[in-house]
Amino acid sequence: MKPYASKEELIHTIHEKYQKYIAEFADIPETLKNKRVEAVDKTPSENLSYQLGWINLVLQWEQKEQRGEEVHTPAEGYKWNNLGGLYHSFYEQYGKYSLKEQQAMLNEAVANLCDWLKGLSEKELFEVDQRRWAKTTANWPVWKWIHINTVAPFTNFRTKIRKWKKINL
Repeated sequence: MKPYASKEELIHTIHEKYQKYIAEFADIPETLKNKRVEAVDKTPSENLSYQLGWINLVLQWEQKEQRGEEVHTPAEGYKWNNLGGLYHSFYEQYGKYSLKEQQAMLNEAVANLCDWLKGLSEKELFEVDQRRWAKTTANWPVWKWIHINTVAPFTNFRTKIRKWKKINL
């Protein structure tokens, strides 16, 4: 996992990878949003739903912690060793929307995430033990949680969407 020199570099990388990722959906027709192909593990709608789910979940963790509430990671009723049900809940929650609506919601979620990041200090972002919700068995600093839920999937899922498009378009 690539470390970042500053919060600005992380935010810039999120924007850069996100713009490339979201552009892949521009030519996918709504009629194919749930088209499953054997070579790709997620439909276009599931791909967007997954991203919406994780980004909003991270933002929820932060909001709950700031209100003094207990944060259950990854989410209430789900465990780290069995995330399939959580992913399915993301698909159910966001899959009812059109691709355009999902993209608009994801645009907003990424903007909210970056706005939150801008308000964090370098210490809060890059040092461990800054958030209770980040203290899982890995005990990562906040930036790693952000990276694995934004930059990494924006990069990896872009490849999957391109493969899906090669088969379907």
